[in-house]
Amino acid sequence: MEKLKLMSIYADFRKDLEYIEKELERSVDSSSPIIRQAALHLLRAGGKRIRPIFVILASKFGHYALEDVAKVAVSLELVHMASLVHDDVIDDSDMRRGFETVKAKWDNRIAMYTGDFIFSRALSSIGEIEIPAVHQLLAETMLEICKGEIIQIEHQRKTDQTVRDYLRRIKRKTALLLSSSCELGALGATANPSIVRKLRRFGYFAGMSFQIVDDILDIISTDEELGKPAGSDLLNGHLTLPILFIKDDAEFRPFMEHSFAGTLSESTRDEMLLYIRNSGAIQKAQAVSDLYLRKALGEIKTLPDGDAKRALTQIVAFISKRNY
Repeated sequence: MEKLKLMSIYADFRKDLEYIEKELERSVDSSSPIIRQAALHLLRAGGKRIRPIFVILASKFGHYALEDVAKVAVSLELVHMASLVHDDVIDDSDMRRGFETVKAKWDNRIAMYTGDFIFSRALSSIGEIEIPAVHQLLAETMLEICKGEIIQIEHQRKTDQTVRDYLRRIKRKTALLLSSSCELGALGATANPSIVRKLRRFGYFAGMSFQIVDDILDIISTDEELGKPAGSDLLNGHLTLPILFIKDDAEFRPFMEHSFAGTLSESTRDEMLLYIRNSGAIQKAQAVSDLYLRKALGEIKTLPDGDAKRALTQIVAFISKRNY
């Protein structure tokens, strides 16, 4: 039902998204058969394409030109895809969205080179946009994403981190790219600077909420819904917001220690997930997510009326209730 709801939000922009999807496929073409197959494998595994839709909607507040919009949207989605390939190597993940990861289907070397290839294609895609501020922002965004990945590695299995540490981490991991999607879409369409600032803030607040909901779903969803084992974040040593709320509970500590040690049995994993779900941590995390969404809605309210504004409002509602 949620997937259908998201598609209905996208319906008015279907042709634009189809064009961007074709451009994405064209952009990952390579003379190397292995790199081409690996990149297409990742692309065809799908995704919500929320970065491209944010670029489209932000561009609607300026001078909309689909070819230029596509160059920006493709670039940002490729940055996201490349980061996923590298993430899966770092976390030694075999499944993503119900499909084998690139590193599982091929190996770590192919995965790393595929990620690097996709990153380079992202730069190539946006290279034809003759607005210096666009290139500067993309470069800064990619730099901060890389910093975020390093910080995530440094925080892995560290139990002394705080909620503030987590929020800073997800800012770089997710919120920054969504914020940049809005800002770059508006910049590329030469929107009014005040609108660019509002869209940037909207993307940041929406992105923070989006990642918190992702981290909640990792705990409350089934393996089948996730396309990977529920609780994977903790199994990979990542302390997400719900976990940070209960990490010092005496009853929870053994679950966390076994997760970090790789000695958690299937039955104990089920017990752990049930404990988290019944602890109140999910509700606390959801409250933080809702706070960011209210801030996102506050930014939308000040934007000019139109289809793009309505769609952004609908996307906020989707984020708050999504189950995938």
